[in-house]
Order: sequence, then C-alpha cells, then structure tokens
Amino acid sequence: MADVFVSYKAEDRRRVKPLVEALQADGFSVWWDEQIGGGAAWRHAIETELNAAKCVIVVWSNRSVGPDGTFVQDEATRAQQRHVYVPLLIDKVHLPLGFGEMQALPLTGWHGDRSDPRYQGVLAAVRRNAGAKSAGKARSRSTPHARAQVDRRAVLAGGAVAAVAVAGVGGWALFKSSSASAAGSIAVLPFENLSGDPSQAYFADGVAEEIRSALARLGGLTVIGRTSSEAVRNDDGPTAARKLGVANILTGSVRQSASTIRISAELVDGRTGVDRWSQDYDRSPGDAIKIQTDIAENVASALSAALGMAARAVVSLGGTQNPEAQRLFIQAGAIAKGAANQREDERALQLLDRAILLDPRYADAYALKAGLLVMYGNSYANAEQLPKVRAEALRLANAATAIAPNLASVHRALSGLYSSNLQLGPAYAQLERARQLAPGDADVLSDFAGFTSALGNADAALNLADEAIKLDPLNFDCYGTYLTALFYARRYQDAVSYGRSIQAKFDQKKLGSMVLADCSVLLGRNQDAETFYNTVPRGFWRRLTGEAIMHIRAGDRTTGQQKLDELRTEFGDAASTQIGEIYAQLGDKDKAFAALDRAFAIKDAGLVALRVDAFLDPLRSDPRFAALLQKLNFPT
Repeated sequence: MADVFVSYKAEDRRRVKPLVEALQADGFSVWWDEQIGGGAAWRHAIETELNAAKCVIVVWSNRSVGPDGTFVQDEATRAQQRHVYVPLLIDKVHLPLGFGEMQALPLTGWHGDRSDPRYQGVLAAVRRNAGAKSAGKARSRSTPHARAQVDRRAVLAGGAVAAVAVAGVGGWALFKSSSASAAGSIAVLPFENLSGDPSQAYFADGVAEEIRSALARLGGLTVIGRTSSEAVRNDDGPTAARKLGVANILTGSVRQSASTIRISAELVDGRTGVDRWSQDYDRSPGDAIKIQTDIAENVASALSAALGMAARAVVSLGGTQNPEAQRLFIQAGAIAKGAANQREDERALQLLDRAILLDPRYADAYALKAGLLVMYGNSYANAEQLPKVRAEALRLANAATAIAPNLASVHRALSGLYSSNLQLGPAYAQLERARQLAPGDADVLSDFAGFTSALGNADAALNLADEAIKLDPLNFDCYGTYLTALFYARRYQDAVSYGRSIQAKFDQKKLGSMVLADCSVLLGRNQDAETFYNTVPRGFWRRLTGEAIMHIRAGDRTTGQQKLDELRTEFGDAASTQIGEIYAQLGDKDKAFAALDRAFAIKDAGLVALRVDAFLDPLRSDPRFAALLQKLNFPT
C-alpha cells in the first residue's frame, strides 16, 4: 500500500500531477486515481488504498468544494476519521462545512518547485503522518510522459513537396517561439479522457482539436498547432506554456456515458498558472458541439479577441450540428493520422462516408475525405484506378467548396489534388488561398514553404518554414521543410550544419538523414553520405537513388547501375523521376528523358521539384529539358 493517498477532483488531474511527482521525488509512494471509472472493483480499490494510506492529502479546488465534489468530500471525511487528513488549496475557496477546523495549506499557483516554502510545508505535514523518506527510493506511479510523435503524414490534404520526416522530443530552448509570447497566444492541450474507456480517447483529443481549429480561425489569436500541443500533453500549464512560448494554456477533460457528457475546460495564465476562465458542462451527448463552440467563444472573449457575429460564424465554419456525424469525423481523423496501411485508410474513408450521409452539408468531412483520397490514390491505386480516385476527390472538394468556400482545408485538399495531377499553377493558387484564409495554420504554411522551395524561391520558402516553426515549435515536419528548402537552395553546407544541430539537440540519428546524405553526395563527402544512408532501410527508394548517384559520381558506374536495376525492379514506373536522375548522372540523356517523359505521363509527383533538382543538372542545357519545364507550366 502507498504512503500517501491523494484525493482530488478528476478534472484537476493536470494541476495535481506536479504534487504527486514532487512527493515521489522526495521518496514517498503515492496512490492517485489516474483514470476514474465506474464499477464495484474500482470503488473497492479506492476504499482499500484510502483505508491503508498513512497520509491522505485532500486537494480543495473550485471543483472539489462544489456540488460535484461529493466523492472528494467523502474521502476527506474518512481521512478525518482516521486522523491522517492533510488539506491543501489549489484555488482560493471556502471549504465545505465540517472541513474548516484544520487550516488548509496554500498551494495556489505552485508549479512543482520543491524548494518553494509552500511545498515544504506540505512535505513536513506528510512526513509527520507517513514518516521521513529518502528521496528517490519510492516506486514512481505517475503516468510516463508521452513521446512526441510525428504522423506518417504530416499533411492529410495537401503538400506539393513531401517534407522530410523529423522525429524526437526535447530541445525546447532551441526551438522556442519568439513571437508567440504575446498576450493573444494560446495552446490547446489534448483533453483528458475520463470516461473509463481508453477507446474513447480519440473523442477527447478530437474535442480539443475542434476547439483549436475554431480559435485558429479568429483574427488576433496566435494558436499553437496540434503536434506541438500534443507533445506537452502531460505537462502542467506553466511548464507547457514555457516550452511552447505562449501566454495561455487551455486544458480540459471529457467524461461521457450513454446518457451524459461532461466537458470541463480551464484557461490558465501561462506565467502564473492562475485560472483566467473555467467552466464545467453537464449535458446530453448531443450537446457536445454547442459546448465546443461556447468554449471557443469564452476563451476568445477572455483573451480580448473581438467576437462579433462575423467571428461567431467563423468559429463554426465548415462544421456540423449533428453530434454523431462529428463523432464519426473525429474518429476518422484520428485513424487517418495514425494509419500505416491500406485497410486503416479505407476504414477512415468509410467513417467519413457515414458522417456525410448523416449531414450532407458537412464541409469539413468532404474536405478531409478529399485529402485522404488523394493520398490513398498515390499510395495504393494502380494506373487504371488512379484517375477514378482523383476524380472522386475532386468531386468531394468541389462539394465542400460549394458549402464553405472560405474553408482553408478545402483549398488545401484541392492543392494536393492539383499537385498530384502536376497542375502546378492551380495547385499553387489553391495553397495561396488556403494561406490567406488560415495565416495561423502551421500545416498550411509548411505546405506553402515546401511548394515555394520547389519553385526556386528560397528566401520566401525559408521565411514561411520559419513562420510554421513558430506556430508549431515541436512539429518536426516543419523543421524538415526548412531543411529541404536549404537543400533546394543548394546551400548544402548550411543544410548539413542545420541538420546536425537538430540531430544533436534531439538525439535522433535518422533526423533528416536522406537530405543530409544527398547534401553530402553533392559536396563530395561520400563517407558522410554512407553514414546517413545507413540509418534508413536498405530498400527505401530514396536511399537506392542516392546510393546509385553516390557511386556513379565516385566513378563506380557498375555499382551505380546495380542500384538502378534494384530500384527499377522494386518500384517500376513509380520511380520514373528517380530513374531519370540516375541516367542523368550516368550521362545517358536519351534514357533520362525517356524516364522523365514516363514520369510526366503517369503524373509522378517527383517532377514538382524539376526546377531545383540538382541531380538533373546534366540535362539542363538540352532543349528537351526546357520543353519539359514548359509542359509542367510552373507558376511564376
């Protein structure tokens, strides 16, 4: 049994977590119910731990002193009867009747500093009840911090140039936002799932994402992107604010049953940890959408953002009033972000079909399905199926545009579709429109940076990528876009230095390895190139291409040809652009142009970088190269 039992309102879990970790660091074993659910077994476990603990800390807050805090109040009564009761305050509240005789220890605004005199007072009280402990000896029972994850697809609906996958967690100081510290900056952390069913976690995260998207549509607010917000989901408000460089943090939780949904939200000052606004909503499940809108409006008002009728319309743009349709949409988005195979993608598409059937005017669902179909076609469809898949994606995107012409995600989906068809002018125009509609969307900015770098406008691309990083400082795909922009700008040494600095900071050896390997090849540093190539799977198409070119440039044409044959055998026409690159390096212009012509015929997205592709330099003086550029009709 644990030394210390912590009684608190589940909605305060994020605020209580620093206390649990501090007590564990000071050597005490701590029991706290990290996942409140129903059932006799769970209640029995709580009672057993409560009756056995040497010390019971009761955390009094706005929530636990109210009518919904009866469970905490019952536990406090039991602790008083056992004479192990230690009360503390995290909000300035009046204690319920019967609990005011013992002075509560103040811990309002405390952020985890174990040297703080207020915490030392709590520690002394715990030691009086549980006895002294040696710090660091107890078994930790806190929830482990989740590692930041990078989706296999940073962009669900667009992106002319695939960003380099960058993964890892840490290095906060290097990547802090310098501009997000204004009073109107906010991060919406994933909401906690308190439903007692882990399979419902997607819905709690989805509620936060819907609120995040609504706030991002409002002018005057800087809203940190999803990836960075999820990376700090286990941190308390001030710690998360410090890592993300924002002034405000919105946290919350979702608890749902067949008859009721409770959504709690709390806006916290990122510097002091003091609540700026909080609210609990107990409604029927069908009211979830109204709750989300209300939260967005209250947060915007608390941050002094103008919220007239026009802004209210923007908050709900593209959405639905059908709660089941929204639930299906959220579930589809969660699956699509993590899906790594055709079956899961198809499941997400089916869920979106059901959402659209329930609400034929659900523009967000049309847009998400259009973007997902584009990637599904590029990943799994054969040459015969691909035109049909893209035609359906276009139909869906047009339907979304008819419903909500000012929805940025629709234009982002259209950009991805046009880019896949090598219609580069329309693709650029759609992405530019998405950027105009959502200037604070890091994914849109990263897409635009990637496209701009492929057009050869290096300075603009680097500035855009830097803006994306500021808006989503822990979204490592944004750093990949910046790295790729340096590569396309032919700033190879700068790219290597930048990539190594990120690798050192995040301790991730695969970070941007393909770009760094290609840079090393072009710098004539084959030993470095081999080191980078060896960090990725042997059969990966980019590795095969790079290794072939590396050997050819070193004079080993035989090995280069072997790598070319392996690439052709494994990937066939899908690697037409890369086959053209290798033949260009071999000096066989006829075969190089034959491969590039095939790439154009099958709409190989590798041609998007034709203007800046250094591996095709041997072909640039040939009139056929100018003709190919003309056919692609790059936007000016």
